[in-house]
Amino acid sequence: MEAAGSLIVNNKMRTGVGTVGAGSPQPGKGREYNRNQRKDSEGCSESPDLEFVYADADKWAAELSELYSYTEGPEFQLNRKCFEEDLRLHVPDKKWTELDVSQQRAHTMRLLDALEVTAREKRLKVARAILYVAQGTFGECTSESEVQTWQRHNIFLLLEAGAFNALVELLNMEVENSAACSNAVRKPAISLADSTDLRVLLNIMYLMVDMLREEGENDSEEWKTMRQTFCADLGSPVYNSEPFAVLLFGMVTKFCSGHAPHFPMKKVLLLLWKTVLCTLGGFEDLLKMKAEKREILGLPPLPEDSIKVIRNMRAASPPASASDLIEQQQRRGRREHKALIKQDNLDAFNERDPYKTDDTRDEEEENDEENSLEGEPFSIEREEVMPPSVTQPATDRLALPKGLPWAPKVREKDIEIFLESSRSKFIGYTLGR
Repeated sequence: MEAAGSLIVNNKMRTGVGTVGAGSPQPGKGREYNRNQRKDSEGCSESPDLEFVYADADKWAAELSELYSYTEGPEFQLNRKCFEEDLRLHVPDKKWTELDVSQQRAHTMRLLDALEVTAREKRLKVARAILYVAQGTFGECTSESEVQTWQRHNIFLLLEAGAFNALVELLNMEVENSAACSNAVRKPAISLADSTDLRVLLNIMYLMVDMLREEGENDSEEWKTMRQTFCADLGSPVYNSEPFAVLLFGMVTKFCSGHAPHFPMKKVLLLLWKTVLCTLGGFEDLLKMKAEKREILGLPPLPEDSIKVIRNMRAASPPASASDLIEQQQRRGRREHKALIKQDNLDAFNERDPYKTDDTRDEEEENDEENSLEGEPFSIEREEVMPPSVTQPATDRLALPKGLPWAPKVREKDIEIFLESSRSKFIGYTLGR
């Protein structure tokens, strides 16, 4: 998912006195940029909102671009070469798209049988050929829609032949390969060659899960039944007596502990994400399930949808670190304090300021902020401290709730119990009854 945004610099930026050399920044630009960043983190920015779609998944092309890295570009032609060489051995005079369904099904079974060889290089070559089939045999297509059509057709062929179960067994074998893990731990740097087998397997499984996650418009009744069975099996303990997501979570734990640094973790997390969506459903499915359960239990309907509330909220970026947050709060507090002091007493206040140091750079920055505060009579900070004297009737005022923009889901007593247990655990202090 992509998020695009641009920072609009304040048009009240001051220009320095004198000439400025070519290529050198204008005086005040750097501090103005930092000031706008601080306002943005405080929720008072004038910059536009981010163009971000808050949904379960992005479009098909965007999801594929997130799965593959730039260094995997040459492997697309390698996968195609492996498939075409194997296809010519059995069907020398036809392409994949020219075969009938029975011939395609027979060749798919031959590819799956070849996955059981013990030689790693031969097994990897066959896995690349299967990956090319799962990618939609793009070398024989002329448009993106045609690639999507053949990809869905090929993935159902692989599913019918039992390819996913075979891939899970191979993935489990690669995860339990202690020799590969020990070699990766001893290496000073990990390369793509260390995770080639895992990347090919994860790419095939991701394409299958992502394509079978949603029902197609032109799916036949047989395909619909196969898809529902696949989603049910994916969330059931049919893979080594555990759900498939448990195997992926185990890979994440092994990678985080440092025992398998060669695992392609981005692909693992993407596959885990699509597996959760396929087995548990997305936002809409969750909302429907909530409504059904509340109706069965005799509870009132939900007053609002938290996901819709979040979609309408403005995007906010937290500060870089806790020290930046503390610095922002201190500077904002000092600016609000200084705004209340009359101009004739401002110099005397600066002399008594305990935070003032001898560093000339800090003095310039403080003076710059004071001048910018005086030059911006309509700034947000001054409006908050000194509201306009015009009064409005109470009926015309908007009631803006303080806190979260949605109704809380817990009781006040539960919050008090949580705070009490946290104080007792981390501070060793409890409040009196």
